[in-house]
Amino acid sequence: MSRTPSKVVIRTGRLPLDDADIRPTFRRERRALNKGIWPVAGCDEAGRGPLAGPVVAAAVILDPNRIPRGLNDSKKLDREEREKLYLKICATAEVAVAFGSTARIDRDNILRASLWALARAVRALPVRPKLVFVDGRDRIDAGCDCEAVISGDALVLSIAAASIVAKVTRDRLMMRLGLAHPGYGFERHMGYSVPEHQAALTRLGPTIHHRRSFAPVAACYSNVVVAEPLETSLPLARARA
Repeated sequence: MSRTPSKVVIRTGRLPLDDADIRPTFRRERRALNKGIWPVAGCDEAGRGPLAGPVVAAAVILDPNRIPRGLNDSKKLDREEREKLYLKICATAEVAVAFGSTARIDRDNILRASLWALARAVRALPVRPKLVFVDGRDRIDAGCDCEAVISGDALVLSIAAASIVAKVTRDRLMMRLGLAHPGYGFERHMGYSVPEHQAALTRLGPTIHHRRSFAPVAACYSNVVVAEPLETSLPLARARA
């Protein structure tokens, strides 16, 4: 008596789909505005990870009626896009930046220096905000209500704008340092720990702009007189459209 072979059923899971492209929105700012809370600022920093250069913080109050199109997390934009949006932000919004020097980073650690610079940027705004959204887990002493938003540069439009301003400002500074200190490649890697930078450190030694508290710099540091760079914060004048 023959038997009919049993049917084998193979169950396959659903193929993973790419996550939708998340873009920052103006919802949090609009919600505050509808409650009578305005101005609202977003702030972010650039340059926590590099071995050289300051950490740069920016604060931005967007004009609800003149929001530049294309704002996004600065990491998702190429240099040309960031530069164009930087000009549009400065032409339509209230903007301020602050710098945490390498001396402050070495003294206080990079987290504290970053939070200090973020607070300085907010306080340097031409208009005092009533609410501040800051990227990350930590709130800052902004002189007003402050809400920390994890991945805020990808979720909150004013934080995204601040991330662009901070990134462009720091990149421009590092390019100038590249001219002042040829051989390190600051104008290409912006001070980050890439092979080119590591090789230059070994060959040339640290500059006054290197962070002595960072292990790769400390490992090769020898007989370098370090002057404390100027720390400052300032509002950015609105560019002409």
